[in-house]
Amino acid sequence: MEVDMLGMAVKAAHIMTDPTRLAFLGLGVLIGLVLGVIPGLGGLVGLSLLLPFTFDMDPFTALAFLMGLQAVVVTSDTIPAVLFGVPGTVGSAATILDGHPMARNGEAGRAFGAAFTASVLGGLFGALLLAFSVPILRPVLLLVGTPEILAFVVFGLSLVAVLSGSTPIKGLGAGCIGLMLATTGDDSQTGTLRWTLDTSYLYDGFNVVPIALGLFALPELADMAITRKSIATEGTREPRRNQIQGILDVFRHWFLVIRCSSIGSVLGAIPGIGASVIDWVAYAHAVKTEKNARATFGKGDVRGVIASESSNNAKEGGALIPTIAFGVPGTASMALLLGAFVIHGMNPGPDMLTKHLDVTYTLVWSIAIANIIGAGICFAFADQLAKIALVRIGILAPVIIAITFVGAFQGSKDWGDLFVLLGLGLLGWVMKRLRWPRPPLILGFVLGDIFENSMFISIERYGADWLFRPIVMVLFALTLYGVFAPAVKSYLARRRERQGQAGTRLKLQRPDADTFFTLALFFFFAVALYVSSGWDFGAKLVPQVIAWTAVGLTAYLLISGLFFTQEPVTLMPKIEGISELQPKPTEGAHFDITADYGDLQPATILRRAVVYFSWCFAFLAVAGIVGLLPAMLLFLIGYMRFEGGESWPTTLAIALLTWIVAYVLFHKILIIPWPQALLGDWLGFLRSSNWFNLM
Repeated sequence: MEVDMLGMAVKAAHIMTDPTRLAFLGLGVLIGLVLGVIPGLGGLVGLSLLLPFTFDMDPFTALAFLMGLQAVVVTSDTIPAVLFGVPGTVGSAATILDGHPMARNGEAGRAFGAAFTASVLGGLFGALLLAFSVPILRPVLLLVGTPEILAFVVFGLSLVAVLSGSTPIKGLGAGCIGLMLATTGDDSQTGTLRWTLDTSYLYDGFNVVPIALGLFALPELADMAITRKSIATEGTREPRRNQIQGILDVFRHWFLVIRCSSIGSVLGAIPGIGASVIDWVAYAHAVKTEKNARATFGKGDVRGVIASESSNNAKEGGALIPTIAFGVPGTASMALLLGAFVIHGMNPGPDMLTKHLDVTYTLVWSIAIANIIGAGICFAFADQLAKIALVRIGILAPVIIAITFVGAFQGSKDWGDLFVLLGLGLLGWVMKRLRWPRPPLILGFVLGDIFENSMFISIERYGADWLFRPIVMVLFALTLYGVFAPAVKSYLARRRERQGQAGTRLKLQRPDADTFFTLALFFFFAVALYVSSGWDFGAKLVPQVIAWTAVGLTAYLLISGLFFTQEPVTLMPKIEGISELQPKPTEGAHFDITADYGDLQPATILRRAVVYFSWCFAFLAVAGIVGLLPAMLLFLIGYMRFEGGESWPTTLAIALLTWIVAYVLFHKILIIPWPQALLGDWLGFLRSSNWFNLM
């Protein structure tokens, strides 16, 4: 077995020497570095944008392209964290505590040197962990059947739901939305058409690409457009000096790097933990274990930068372990990578450790190579990359929106993809404003097929006995504990606070926007419960299970929201010694679901949101008339000039350059079959020309 694995590792290394694959890996690294610098546009948005362009690639190239991006986003996010005190992604939030004070003290170069070196070493550590885990995972998988896979899926969803927001029940409800969306289309067991609304577009179900882009890309861009501020308006500028000193700092504290990389890898392998927790846990570990840390951390101690950066890069290798072995994504980004596996005909699980072992080791090599390339580019171009954070939103937003529309169309190359994009964009923005976590929704959607197939086979083959298999019982016990323990602790805490307060009674609260949103979800699942009740057993099994669960969850939320004043349940770890140092969300840097709009008035926020989504819907309407690619040019010009307030020379230069690149890439190189528009029906001769067949 070891010889086979060594041979597969060597074969994968040879596969990665192909110049085309290396070129796409390098391109993914460049895109990842750029997105890491821009707060709000991290790995999740990046993978959503790139996923549609991998359809025509072979699996090795596609996964190298995607992993190139994902592996380095948390490398370049150090740049705005150090220079501007604004984290590019949540993975660099702890880096601010010491990195930004170092920059103010004139040591930005040293902070960069330490951060980039710790990042590459952490990334290599995660890749090694993944490589050495394969021999262990293969015999373990022999003990895993469909009931265990189902239990792993439920456990993973519960972890992500509970750890992704201030209210665990909302996380579980969001997961139910994703699972229900995944049941759309032709049921493979009975042939029943479910939730298709008599449209052929939905016969094969929704596509992951427009859903991911709608949930994550459009809401983040909406927040940027609403604030109308540059991501960073001021900060420390310093030539790349003292980087060598930072490199030496890392090797001087090599044992800290190993410990924090281990923390990142292990926690990354636990579904649902995520980058928002890992860097804080590693930072807390450094506070507790390093000499004199409590006196110097938070004031510009390079060890704080090393701890944070080594852990957040190491998590990528760890997060791939449950994704590959059990089909349970370790993070939301891994859920999109799981979607790439499915798109290219690979099912995570035993096949990835047997039939597709070469693909698995290709991922290992991709992580290692990407980290080395990414760190090298950051060392060389840190100052230049930092300037991306200064790009005005009036320029940045329309360019990314335009790419998002073209990318969403790659889902199934149907107009329906664009309607789903806008619909999920609105839903994602509303969920973000109401503090409903979005990662559980995309995880539920991606895991929906695995969940349904595993449940159907488990019940058909084992009856009720599948519930009493040892691994299943352990995982379900952990799931129940993870879901109910925080709620019980919160209830007991409130009960202790009420002791001694005479006359405590239930009081009807005034309904707010969250209440109405929850009520809408309650009716949605209630209708789904009623409609699916008439289907055959195989078709209604999972929709009924999901609907009953969601009805119970939303009913609980409605009752607690209407009759109880409830403080949010904080599930982020309380980190001894540094809790007072954790930064509040920075105005204008919308990097997580709890970000706000600073001092903007609700009326202003609502008006700007309406304007933003009106531009998006106008893009779709114009595309229906003149074609998607011509509408892209009109949108770029209109948004930059009239909404962004850019001058005509700047507007035309950027719009034309962006459009020419898109035309050459999508129309001439990728040869995308564009959707038919009204203008093409009126001027049919345009479709006979390869150069003008855009509508």
